Amino acid sequence: MSHQYVAVGWNRQKKIYDTVMLSCVGLYLTIFVVVDLWLRPNTSPETMLIRALGSCAFLMLHVVLSIGPLARLDTRFLPLLYNRRHLGVTTFLVGAAHGGFALLQFHSQGNVHPLVSLLTSNQRFDSLIDFPFQPLGFVALSILFLMAATSHDFWLTQLTAPMWKTLHMLVYVAYGLLTLHVVLGVLQAETSPLLSGLVLLGFAWIVGIHLLAGFRERGGDRPISEAARDGYVRVCRVDEIRENRAKMAVLSGEKVAIFRYDGKIAAVSNACQHQNGPLGEGKIIDGCITCPWHGYQYRPETGESPPPFTEKVPTFRSRVIDGDVWVHPQPEMKDHTHVG
Repeated sequence: MSHQYVAVGWNRQKKIYDTVMLSCVGLYLTIFVVVDLWLRPNTSPETMLIRALGSCAFLMLHVVLSIGPLARLDTRFLPLLYNRRHLGVTTFLVGAAHGGFALLQFHSQGNVHPLVSLLTSNQRFDSLIDFPFQPLGFVALSILFLMAATSHDFWLTQLTAPMWKTLHMLVYVAYGLLTLHVVLGVLQAETSPLLSGLVLLGFAWIVGIHLLAGFRERGGDRPISEAARDGYVRVCRVDEIRENRAKMAVLSGEKVAIFRYDGKIAAVSNACQHQNGPLGEGKIIDGCITCPWHGYQYRPETGESPPPFTEKVPTFRSRVIDGDVWVHPQPEMKDHTHVG
């Protein structure tokens, strides 16, 4: 977590994840080349490799963007979320290989620098069919590079979690640019509507699952409207909270996770200090609230991480009256109560 710098935590799960991921990339590239050779036997090896790498990176980006909402919809996808940054960095590397080969093939034979040629060789911005789609891919790849370069927790600490998250939300800008890059490239080079249809299907999938996950989450984000009692707000019944699990509520505009454990109730901020992960979707393991995203832990009674870690989340005063859970909407760093 925070007590020392580690380049990459190569635990057994990450090794399995990366092995499967790289095997899938290799298998996809092999299948693409074989099928392309069968359908277009006269295609040059360079063009074939450019297409294979580009389509692979674009497909991987769809997977990256799907993991978050899928994990919110079904907890069985959480192991994918835990290792998502490995997939994101690999997506950039595959995309960079695609861009590098394309730059060499199409812009390295002239008298100007390849990057200058890429950005200036086509100025047909007024034409849909001949629109300069390659600079769109270059800008998108630049965004993915920025995200890959800052993917380590070191940068998360240096930039702070809100700034880091804002930066990495640019992945949606990159996705939009790459979608235009692919669609406009297809309009210029392909006559078959199949690829355009697949791109449209992928776009609809990404938008659809994000809307579905947001709609479901919004359903649980309604502010508590119960009458206050000595400043406390009634949240729920004790028996509505599963043992070692939480029920979430919005108090004074902030999400609060109310955990039930060992005959006690504890209320903490729902946002993990690591990447703002939803603590309320996690559970208590070994006496600590464990974030479902990356396993960061906090003691429910104090909000502090166990030594030697130093992360800390705000806690909220809570009490139980006649089986009802009441929580004070203003955070306080230390408090816990017994169920009774």
